[in-house]
Amino acid sequence: MFQKRFIEWYEKEKRNLPWRYDHNPYRIWISEIMLQQTRVDTVIAYFYRFMEWFPTIEDLANAPEEKLLKAWEGLGYYSRVRNIQAAAKQIVTDFDGKFPQTPKEICSLKGIGPYTTGAISSIAFGLPEPAIDGNVMRVVSRLFCIEADIAKASSRKIFDEAMRKIIDEKYPGEFNQALMDLGSAICTPTSPSCEQCPIQSFCLAYKKEKQACYPVKTKKAKPKDCYYVCAAIQNQEGAYYFEERHHQKLLANMWMFPMIEVTKEKYERLKLEWAQAYEPSLFAQTKVAEEEIMLPFEFKEQLIWQKRHLGEVTHIFSHLKWHVLLFYGRMPSLVSESFQETITKRWLSPDAFNNVVFPKVQVKLIEQLEKNRNNSNPF
Repeated sequence: MFQKRFIEWYEKEKRNLPWRYDHNPYRIWISEIMLQQTRVDTVIAYFYRFMEWFPTIEDLANAPEEKLLKAWEGLGYYSRVRNIQAAAKQIVTDFDGKFPQTPKEICSLKGIGPYTTGAISSIAFGLPEPAIDGNVMRVVSRLFCIEADIAKASSRKIFDEAMRKIIDEKYPGEFNQALMDLGSAICTPTSPSCEQCPIQSFCLAYKKEKQACYPVKTKKAKPKDCYYVCAAIQNQEGAYYFEERHHQKLLANMWMFPMIEVTKEKYERLKLEWAQAYEPSLFAQTKVAEEEIMLPFEFKEQLIWQKRHLGEVTHIFSHLKWHVLLFYGRMPSLVSESFQETITKRWLSPDAFNNVVFPKVQVKLIEQLEKNRNNSNPF
């Protein structure tokens, strides 16, 4: 009765999403990876473009990395799309270009963990495999009043066992998607809409009036604050100077304005001392008034800086919070060796920005630059 009622509700209320039109494992795989850490309404446009650019696994495996990253630009967590391509190459090499059909083989692909394995196995191939994410753990914890802390990896086994007892073996894909939709729209983290829930009569937390007690979850650690100064450097032709991020750093191999990490104290001092009213003709070397407030860039002596910063940009990663203070500098007519193009350094005119993959924080910096460089009252 429980499974039947739940599936009937799903068939009536399910969201109209482009990856649900068929059981194609490739489309399901890409959608599930995109949906990690990203809202459904954001993913839809990206999904359509990705399928247009890379309609087959072979197309994805053979795609130039720059085009691949461009397709992903704005979604963040770029390791996801690099793993997708690595997995596509595995499929071409190890599975003759055909998507593997067993949980063990699916889980062997780069970047595919237990949740994605369960989603693909159940939705694409009709296997009774649980797909356990945050939404599902919230629903199941309330359904059975499970006390296990969902923030702990060890708790997953408990939810896996619970899911295997209730999953609809005839329609496992629909059952998993019903749980996802229920957690997204009705069984929400706060103020769940219990009166609209199709499985309310089976819910132990509802019967005990303890919905707010579940799921049990320890608080996530606060992201670590990191402080940077950033230079938007423009030459006589109007192009800006970019550097490629090191392959072992966060945002690896992506293009950004030059940035240097500083202490919080130095950051706050620069933010205070360079916050001056805009004067169109007022540019400086590296002094403000009579004090030596030096910008920390190695190439500072070769530029003429606008005598104020252009404001602050913040960006939160899963474990870090970046604070970036933006400065604008002009390149004199003679270009020094420090600014010659190399494999990891380039000049880009603004009309070429759309052809380059920028991380979200760099997009914010460009927006800040355009907003404040010639603004008479920027703060």
